[in-house]
Amino acid sequence: MAFRTTSVVLSNMKKWAYNMSGFNKYGLLRDDCLHETEDVTEALRRLPQHVVDERNFRIVRALQLSLTKTILPKEEWTKWEEDQLYLTPIVDQVKKERLEKENWEKNY
Repeated sequence: MAFRTTSVVLSNMKKWAYNMSGFNKYGLLRDDCLHETEDVTEALRRLPQHVVDERNFRIVRALQLSLTKTILPKEEWTKWEEDQLYLTPIVDQVKKERLEKENWEKNY
């Protein structure tokens, strides 16, 4: 029973932290906020174009809202349950490939 209680508390803390971060008030997803390193750029290149277009729309909309010092209406905020990591798995794969390539080149 203690494990379930801890799990619920941890889940609630994650939701609280997610909402306090503020990016969801602009309609952004977690992966929209990744710093664009070479690995992230390569991962973006591997995404379908419509996913990149949706990401760009969210970012441009967030910039516009920030410039006008407004946020989206609460019903349009990104919700914890709806936020999907669409880019992180690809970034992880790109990093793995890069490290494998670096190790391969180091051995030659």
